[in-house]
Amino acid sequence: QVHVVESGGGLVQPGGSLRLSCEAPGSTLSYYTIGWFRQAPGKEREGVSCIGKGDGNPYYAESVKGRFTISRDNAKNTVYLQMDSLKPEDTAVYYCATGIDRICSISSGSYDHWGQGTQVTVSS
Repeated sequence: QVHVVESGGGLVQPGGSLRLSCEAPGSTLSYYTIGWFRQAPGKEREGVSCIGKGDGNPYYAESVKGRFTISRDNAKNTVYLQMDSLKPEDTAVYYCATGIDRICSISSGSYDHWGQGTQVTVSS
């Protein structure tokens, strides 16, 4: 069982930045594909970004491409989602999830273990 924990959410003004962290105490995140997802009130969960095992290539949804960056720090056993140029429509609960596929995707069905989520609110 992988226990996934997200952190780093908060309130930020439009155009601002936040960095989300994904950790899994007791597990080695580099063994897993990692996906970031979000769910806004009244909307379905959507995939935001993912990164393959080890130093796998990242993938981004069109809505965040050029603004969000996913990265790994294997020494810290942490995966980050750097979010820049935030917009009000980025407001959502953000979830981190682990999967075992060699190549990542932003399909939620590819992931087995999920965190509880962290709230991101973009508002002036």
